[in-house]
Amino acid sequence: MPLLAFSTLACPDWPLAEVLERCSRYGYDGVEVRQIAGETDLLQVVDLAASRHSELRRTLGQLGITICGLASSVRFDYPHQATRDEQLRAGRAYVELAASLGARFVRVFGDVLPPANSGTRRATLDAIAEGLNRLGEFAAPHNVDILLETHGDFAESSVVCELMSQIDAASVGILWDTHHPWKFFDEPLAETWTQLKPWVRHTHWKDSVTRPLADTTSATKPAANEASTAAHSLMSGHREADYVLFGGGEFPAEDCARLLKDSGYTGWLSLEWEKLWHPQIEVPEVALPLFVSKMRALWERV
Repeated sequence: MPLLAFSTLACPDWPLAEVLERCSRYGYDGVEVRQIAGETDLLQVVDLAASRHSELRRTLGQLGITICGLASSVRFDYPHQATRDEQLRAGRAYVELAASLGARFVRVFGDVLPPANSGTRRATLDAIAEGLNRLGEFAAPHNVDILLETHGDFAESSVVCELMSQIDAASVGILWDTHHPWKFFDEPLAETWTQLKPWVRHTHWKDSVTRPLADTTSATKPAANEASTAAHSLMSGHREADYVLFGGGEFPAEDCARLLKDSGYTGWLSLEWEKLWHPQIEVPEVALPLFVSKMRALWERV
């Protein structure tokens, strides 16, 4: 079966050493690093500084796990070229960090497009494509992929296809968040997979339910709103959902797994348990081991 990973969004209170130890203990093959101890700019994380890379690679080898990828906040939907150039510089630094750690991809966003009838939509798509191509060209000799996540407006498959038609860099691919097109754009999984399959190199998994409006208020709402604001400050295309433990919601995970398995998919299956953005959801000590057992059983069943 494909290798299993989890995003460190699941464990905002854990230092890197605990992330790696629990990754191995819970039976994962690797970890996707999005944040460490609440810091989402990985270029500022002390434990990921260049001086610690040799020790970190040694620890990974001893534990028998890998850092499968780095999840950045890099995006190219900004209107000003100078801001996009800053994003490109950040993206290149992420690529160099990924290569030093043995990670195979850097996740980026397309994020938000102007309305279809807007005169700036085409220019925004062109700017995103330019940024991805430039970053992809830089990443290729480092053996690192640049993966655009199906997130924000780019959770709609037709938008992703429109963008990818402008991509020339072979190192640019897609991170399919399997939940988002299904949840936010009502796309049948088979339709999404058919459109995106040529480019998909990594997958995110999560589960959610649809709650009656009266059930959406709780004592944890203020904290959730604060975390949501933080998410939107990094990713303006961030959308809310009522997340539940994997296998306990409405997402048709079995259908999705069957599509991938029948197609011979060999990329990662990565749990994105968004505890950092949704502090009211279950603790990682519960969510992370559960995903391993549920996904292994699911993959065997399909």
